[in-house]
Amino acid sequence: MRHGKKFNHLSRKKAHRKAMLTNMAISLIEHKRISTTLAKAKALRQFIEPLITRARKTTTEEKIKDATHHRRIVFSYLQNKEAVKTLFGEISMKIADRPGGYVRILRTGFREKDAAEMCIIEFVDYNTDALETETSSRKRTRRSRRKKSSNDTTPNTETTTESTDDEDAVVDTPENNQEEE
Repeated sequence: MRHGKKFNHLSRKKAHRKAMLTNMAISLIEHKRISTTLAKAKALRQFIEPLITRARKTTTEEKIKDATHHRRIVFSYLQNKEAVKTLFGEISMKIADRPGGYVRILRTGFREKDAAEMCIIEFVDYNTDALETETSSRKRTRRSRRKKSSNDTTPNTETTTESTDDEDAVVDTPENNQEEE
C-alpha cells in the first residue's frame, strides 16, 4: 500500500529522480534561476527548501556548534563542494531574515513540442529586475491626490495669480460651439 506517499515520482525510478533533483538544485544554486517544467519545479522546491533552511540556520544563530554538521548533511544531498560553499556563504546571508519560501515559481506558458507547462524557478531575493522596479516606482493610488490649496503654504503670490488666470480660460467644447451657432 502507498498510504501517505503523496509526492510526484516524475515517471522515474528513485535513483534517477534523486540524481535529477540534485543536478537541478546545483544548477539553481549556481545560476539563481533556471527554466524547467512545472512538475519538476514543484518537486525541486520540496527538495531544496529544507537544504536552504539548514544553511540559513547556521548564519542566523550566533553560537553554532554544528555548522559543520549542517554542511555535511547538505553535501550528502548535493555532492558538490562549490554549490555547498555558495549556499552557505552568499545565499544564506541574503535570505537570513526570511522565515521560509526561498524560491519562486513563475509560469511561462506551454512548450511547443509536447505542450508541457513550463516555468522559471528562482530565488526570491535574487530577482534584480523586480527589486529595481519596486524601489524606483512610487506608490500609486486609485484616488487622486489633493492639490495644495493657496491657504496652506504659498510663498509666491505670482504662482497663485497665474493659476487663477488659467482657470478662467475658455475651453473649446462641443457645447460652446453649439451656443455660438
